[in-house]
Amino acid sequence: MSFNHQQSAHCESGVMSSLLTHAGLPMSEPMAFGLSSALAFAYLPLVKLSGMPLIAYRMPPKHIIKTLSKRLGVRLHTATFSDPQQGQEALDRALEQGRLVGLQSSVFWLPYFPPEMRFHFNAHNLLAYGREDDEYLLSDPVFEEPVRCATDALQKARFAKGALAAKGLLYWLDDVPLEQDWQALVRKSILSTSRILDGMPLPWIGIRGIAHLAKKINALDLNAKKYNRLYLTHIVRMQEEIGTGGAGFRFMYASFLQEAGMLLADERLQSAAQELTLIGDQWRQFALLCVKHSRGKDAGLGLQPIAQALQAIAQQERTLFKGLALWAKQRK
Repeated sequence: MSFNHQQSAHCESGVMSSLLTHAGLPMSEPMAFGLSSALAFAYLPLVKLSGMPLIAYRMPPKHIIKTLSKRLGVRLHTATFSDPQQGQEALDRALEQGRLVGLQSSVFWLPYFPPEMRFHFNAHNLLAYGREDDEYLLSDPVFEEPVRCATDALQKARFAKGALAAKGLLYWLDDVPLEQDWQALVRKSILSTSRILDGMPLPWIGIRGIAHLAKKINALDLNAKKYNRLYLTHIVRMQEEIGTGGAGFRFMYASFLQEAGMLLADERLQSAAQELTLIGDQWRQFALLCVKHSRGKDAGLGLQPIAQALQAIAQQERTLFKGLALWAKQRK
């Protein structure tokens, strides 16, 4: 199969970008991310990760695949398997038919990942575009070049147990419409993103969730130094190290707004892109404050400056997305 590998910042948006571009509909990763309304925030105290609340900066796994396919009018084929052997045979059939196949896998069992990058995360997406003997030819968005993976290793990665278990999920696209109403798509996706971030009544979701996290930080007991250090470093890890992270997703959505603004010749979207880039910079500064406090460098200042920085981010995101929602409604 003739296929052009492209490296991306995030696996799911990168895979969808590659699938659509391969099908003849050029699609950048930021455009795939933005059109699927994947930007979000969630502080989930009932879902624990290493004993700490889960903090998410994007919509759940598979959201980009399903939402983007639906909005573009693409026929999405998906399949999961209770029998790993059937899953392998289905993948082989699809490759023999010349299909570019998306796979969900576990990072831990992929041998081409350096040991320090392997962890038990079962929602890593990649592409299979061929097989030679006992090796699959893979396009993993994390890497600069295509990679190879032995059959038994890929089987372990596709059928790993635990949270977000893939059950051998594979998917591909058919009937990709090459003509799209970009004005309608951009408007609909921005309105949806605005509702996700600023239209949910739950206190843990969207901008309310950001403000809620700021209150939790401000309420920490200054004498519980060990817990505070773990809590703040957990926030930083979720923001900067797990996947693309909080600031990274803001930068990606800003790139979407910039590209959409150029596509539609709309200065308001390009201006919003600049605003969101600045907000992304503030997310990075917030993470830096958390790290400094954890290392004792700014401990004398207390936790209030950290909470205030996050509250300021929440207010700026609310203002930005209220403005974007108004833009979208005016173009209906």
